Order: sequence, then C-alpha cells, then structure tokens
Amino acid sequence: MIHDSRSIFQRPLWVALFAFTAAFLWGWAYPFIKLGFAEFQISSDMTGSKMLFAGIRFCLSGLIILTIGRLTNRSFSLNDAYRSKRFSSLLFLLLFALLNTTLHYAAFYIGLSHSQGSRASILNSLSVFTVVILACVFFKSDRMTLRKVVGCIVGFLGILALNLGGEDSGSFTFLGDGMIILNALCGAFAGLMTRGVNKRIDVFIGTGYSLAVGGALLIIPGLLLGGTLPHITLWGIVILLFLIAISTIGFTLYNKLLTCNPVGKVAIWNSLIPVVGAVTSCLCLGETFYLKYILAATLAASGVYIINSGK
Repeated sequence: MIHDSRSIFQRPLWVALFAFTAAFLWGWAYPFIKLGFAEFQISSDMTGSKMLFAGIRFCLSGLIILTIGRLTNRSFSLNDAYRSKRFSSLLFLLLFALLNTTLHYAAFYIGLSHSQGSRASILNSLSVFTVVILACVFFKSDRMTLRKVVGCIVGFLGILALNLGGEDSGSFTFLGDGMIILNALCGAFAGLMTRGVNKRIDVFIGTGYSLAVGGALLIIPGLLLGGTLPHITLWGIVILLFLIAISTIGFTLYNKLLTCNPVGKVAIWNSLIPVVGAVTSCLCLGETFYLKYILAATLAASGVYIINSGK
C-alpha cells in the first residue's frame, strides 16, 4: 500500500469534503442573518445596528480562533523571511482584514437586508468565477484553459438569469444587488491574498487576526452610527452563536485549503453556496421560490462542474 505523504488538506477526497463543508455552512448564513435581523429587530434602515451585529459576530469568531491557536501553541510571530519587513507585513495583514471582513461583510449585511436571501446567495456566486479568472492571472499553478473559460461563461449566465422576469420576482438595486456584488469582489480579492498571509504568518492565526480586527473595525463605526441590538432574546443569542460557528469553521477550513491547493480548484466549490442559500432561505424565511432561481443555480453549479471536470 502506497503511503500518501501529502497533508490532509491536499488529498483530493479531504479537499472536497472540507471545501463542501465550508460552502454548506456559508449557505446557511443567509437565512440565519435575516432571522437575526428579525429577532434583534434590526430594520433595513438601521445601518449602524447591522454593522454592530456583523462586527460582534466576526470579532468573537476571530477571538475564538486566536484562543485555540494559543492553547495549541501555534506561533503568533511573523515568519523568518518577513521579520525584517514588519511594517509592510502588518499593512498587508490589515488590508487582508479590511477586504476579508470589514468591507466584505459591511457590504454583505447591507445588501442582504435589501434583497431576498435566495436571490443574494445566487448573486454572490459571482465571487467564485472572479477568483477563478484572477487566480489564472496571478498564480502559475492556475492556468487559464478553455474549460475554465466555458465554465466561467456558464456561471456568469447564472448571474444574469437572476434578472429575468418582472419586478415582483426581484430586479437590480444598488443597496441590494449592488452591495452583494461589492461583497463578492471583496471576497474574491481576499481569497487571492490568503497565500500572501500564509507566507507572513501561520494562516490559522492570520485568519483569527483578520476576523477579530476586521470585526472590531465594524463594531466601531457601527457604534458611532448609533447602532444597537434593540431586542435581545435567547433565540437571538443562539442565532448569533450559530453565525459565529459558521465563520469560525468556514474561514479556518477555506483559508487553509487556499494555501495548499490551486486557488481555482478550491474556490469553485463555493458555487454550492447559492444552491444551499436559496433553498434554506425559502425554507426558513418563507420566501417565494421563483423558477429562475432553479435556472440560475443550475447554471452556477454547471459552471463549477465544467471547470472541475476533465483530467
């Protein structure tokens, strides 16, 4: 029997399992965020409260990761090659925190409160195909192929399919779809930066810092804008704990996979998020499930299959 010396995060079966787990968890975030808004009585015009809610979620998630890192004796120091570049390394990590957490989720929470959860989850799959394209530009391990081009085109058609139909089934709005697109682009660029984070510091610790610092940078403006959690209940706290768990597990798995594998190979699994998000939003929130969601989700999933098929 041949012994596989590769890390568990590089073995195809485990890569698929971990990437699927992260995507599945993130898909559930859509209905849970909207349920949280309702339970804490945060209305669509309460921008400060939305930022506060998001900030608490990510800051606590980051602190949990950092605590686990401390208890398991992980290194919190910069890697040897970057200790002489402390200032530029810290700026890079700060930029990662801003893109990966602060700007990413400020746009996400605002957009989700102005859009249906099912629609937003499918639209957010834009980040998947953006990552695939950008990875081919920045990383030699991700080469552009005809298969990837076709897969991206099919995936983008899924995005366009969202705007089929009349106004009753949803149409483009800046605060809704526009913010979700901005969130997707932030997530895509943050994904590309993950390898740079791993070069500078243990990616587990880097993930913790990005969530904790990025979350804090959401809490501060949230409070300055008069944000509060108007109605705190036990169920609301349970929802918040679920969201914290989703962030902690999802980001830890996803960021580790990005450092060990071709970016496109990992990122394309996130096209499962719209399928999970659309179905769970309709089941949990009672949203109307339009036929165009099936078309959009099918095209997005087909784009993933095309990109990931072949040798």
